[in-house]
Amino acid sequence: MAGYPRRMHTVLDAMDVRGLAEFYRELCGWQYRPGHEAPDDGAVDDADWLVLVDDDGRRQLAFQQVEVLPRSTWPTHDVPMQLHVDFAVPSFQELQRHRQRAEELGAELLLDQSADPDEPLYVLADPAGHPFCLLVGHP
Repeated sequence: MAGYPRRMHTVLDAMDVRGLAEFYRELCGWQYRPGHEAPDDGAVDDADWLVLVDDDGRRQLAFQQVEVLPRSTWPTHDVPMQLHVDFAVPSFQELQRHRQRAEELGAELLLDQSADPDEPLYVLADPAGHPFCLLVGHP
């Protein structure tokens, strides 16, 4: 019997590939796939494709350069979000901490549903405008 495809990684378009990759690297504690590290010699970074991996080396997010990227206008549908990533945290206190961290890294709050007793969450936009959710998740 044939197996199923497996998710290799999720790719986000970006006009500033390194900047967006850095946002998620800091937010999630991931690292660059070997060979994708930031140049440390002061050279101009011309990367148009970057991949972040977790501590076990599994690909998580990739970023590809695009020339034009209209920012999502969610919750209106003029420019829909088309895709978003959910990040679960174990408690309400961690939800608050990670929202603050995300905003310090350049995220913008789009929706606050932290008072929802069943599933407290925030919808934020990353620096390129991609919406993502931080929520108290249960396994």
